[in-house]
Amino acid sequence: MTTAFDPVDLAGTRLANRIAMAPMTRSRADAATRTPTALVAEYYAQRASAGLIITEGTQPSAVGQGYPSTPGLHSAEQIAAWREVTDAVHERGGKIFVQLMHAGRISHPVVLGGGLHPVGPSAVAPQGQLFAGTGLIDFVAPRELTADEIRETVAGFAEAARNAVEAGFDGVEIHGANGYLIHQFLASGSNHRTDEWGGPVENRIRLAVEVVEAVAAAIGPERTGLRISPANPFNDIVETDTEELYPALVAAIEPVGIAYLHVTEPAPALRELTLTLRKGFSGTFILNPATEGPTGADALTLIEDGTADLVAYGALFLANPDLPARLRAGGPYNTPDTATFFGGDHRGYTDYPVL
Repeated sequence: MTTAFDPVDLAGTRLANRIAMAPMTRSRADAATRTPTALVAEYYAQRASAGLIITEGTQPSAVGQGYPSTPGLHSAEQIAAWREVTDAVHERGGKIFVQLMHAGRISHPVVLGGGLHPVGPSAVAPQGQLFAGTGLIDFVAPRELTADEIRETVAGFAEAARNAVEAGFDGVEIHGANGYLIHQFLASGSNHRTDEWGGPVENRIRLAVEVVEAVAAAIGPERTGLRISPANPFNDIVETDTEELYPALVAAIEPVGIAYLHVTEPAPALRELTLTLRKGFSGTFILNPATEGPTGADALTLIEDGTADLVAYGALFLANPDLPARLRAGGPYNTPDTATFFGGDHRGYTDYPVL
């Protein structure tokens, strides 16, 4: 029987175990340069015992930033700073993919600076508010991307992927989930376009497919992953055809032969769809399962029964740098401090004790 502690081949990259660290925004990059700091390098190096680390969402372009103090991967300074992170992880035997996340309409001119304005598939403002550094502010309507700008966005993902390889990453995860730009194109509630990127399912999946193809062409499909979150309403997402949308997307990217598909389940009722997607994808399947509270040790049975090849842990990995060892030992587990999730210093970041 396969267990979570068995190694696995990820399209040619050997992972020591099947426990992944899920991407988690921590907002501790340098606010001015959007570069990861020495503290960020320490944070990821502490968690190098994961089979695979997937970093926090990292913007592929300046206009892709969604929150204060998140890192980018579109400048020479950022590439050099990320190299310090990847070197630190590799020195401890870890493997690390960077998650490329274009926030789209989940942003604000105050966050972006430089006269930039959030962009999206359509000029539809999300409901809700955004933390902009000093407090909560209402979202604004994004500027609708032109066809040429969509093509530039696709090229920007590919360029950021090349930057990731230069920075020493083992690969790239494309963020197509949680209400950010690619998800905004997938969802009919945020995508009102009437051109080749809007309307029927085959058009709304187009941007996701184009980005996957462009990144795979730039750095190789074996270094490319995609994250999706079917039916996730986060960030004011409205999907009307989830059961049709995601199998169509998976079928469209299947010929590319990417390394993995990473599915985030927003609700247990979606397990049947998860299994459908698992069946339709021939690469490695990573699951961040729907659970009550943080994903716990009981989720490891999903590997044993073949539901997933890897299980991704978020908050529990945040609070337990040596999570694989704790899972093997049956605990105990540190409790995540929600007050220090976003921003701040080493507290609630690099000071969680190990066994």
